[in-house]
Amino acid sequence: MTATSTRDTLARAADFVLRTSRLLERRRFDYHFGDGDAEAVIAALLPYRNADGGFGNALEPDCRAPGSQPVTTMGALHFLDEVGAVAGELGDGICDYLSSLTAPDGGVPFVHPSARGFPVAPWWEVTDTNEGSLIPTANILGLLYKNNIAHPWVAGAAEFCWRRIDAIVDTHPYEVLACLEFLGHSPDRERAEAAADRLGRTVRKGQLVRISGDEPVPAGYTAGELPYPHDYAARPEGLARQWFADAEFESSLDALTAAQRADGGWPVRWRIWNPVIEYEWGGWLTIDALLVLRAYGRLGSGTP
Repeated sequence: MTATSTRDTLARAADFVLRTSRLLERRRFDYHFGDGDAEAVIAALLPYRNADGGFGNALEPDCRAPGSQPVTTMGALHFLDEVGAVAGELGDGICDYLSSLTAPDGGVPFVHPSARGFPVAPWWEVTDTNEGSLIPTANILGLLYKNNIAHPWVAGAAEFCWRRIDAIVDTHPYEVLACLEFLGHSPDRERAEAAADRLGRTVRKGQLVRISGDEPVPAGYTAGELPYPHDYAARPEGLARQWFADAEFESSLDALTAAQRADGGWPVRWRIWNPVIEYEWGGWLTIDALLVLRAYGRLGSGTP
């Protein structure tokens, strides 16, 4: 990608974010690609926080419920990690919130019952069982490990994650992505690398990655939702990078570059069940796409 095309990519993305996105995504864009600071990102994030230390209020666009949710809190932790603000009051509050709703198996559920009765995506199902899910638990624990957070919640969550990961035979892409976040930062590196290798073989054998474009679409997924290699390895140091040949990965990055739309944004690849999420997710996904391209040297370090 040339310097000119890099500037064009960033300029079109900046225009998309300014025209369509929430204040939080505007602040994130400024932080990563402009002259914005961490304090501005945190200030835009705080209105989504609840008194219990968790996050809700449609921070995660697919859940419009006001109450705190594990997946929504996972998103907040991701943003705090981006700006180096996991340690401290906000991170402590998140850990206390997680402790308050942890299931007997040591994990936190995908959906907390407080979402019942509010507009949510069809896959946000409130169940009658109280059991943990790898998707929020492994994602959150990986970020806590990355930031060296010590909290009583961590030990039980780690036991849950290892037990579930060691038992995986069949899986699905979102669970794989969660496992990778945990394995990428687990202090037990030998065990984590061995588990990631097993997981990679499961992904390739089960065709849970878009390589040729002819892979079957998993049940419940849209046609464009199957992850690309760059989705599994958003950074070159990611454990999943070794799952793919160089040619496969370059093709994946080419597809990511080409996916930028005429309006400057990257599309939502799952079901758009509510018109507002196309823009609320759009800004979020556009920034994430730019960060992947930059991590692999496809964007440079310029500003729009």
